[in-house]
Amino acid sequence: MPENKPQPAAPPGDGSGRPFWEVPIEVRVCVGHARPRIGELLALGPEAVLPLDRRVEDPVELYVGDQLIARGELQELDGDRAGLLAVKLTELARSSARE
Repeated sequence: MPENKPQPAAPPGDGSGRPFWEVPIEVRVCVGHARPRIGELLALGPEAVLPLDRRVEDPVELYVGDQLIARGELQELDGDRAGLLAVKLTELARSSARE
């Protein structure tokens, strides 16, 4: 008899989109922006500091392509993944496609 393995929840609709669940996507995390002049940018060297428009405690933004999908807080992982960064989601972005 075949083993019954748990299946992921079906996507909205008729379920025909399930194969796309395995397609990898790239999520970008934006921690801030800088607007230096070209001369300032060209003058940067090792150990230079480029100030951003956000504070350390401000939320970061998650994007897929140019679409904002969520906001969150940067966190450092521990255990066997110590030192790696992660994002704890705090807010899902509203989209007219999801409303």
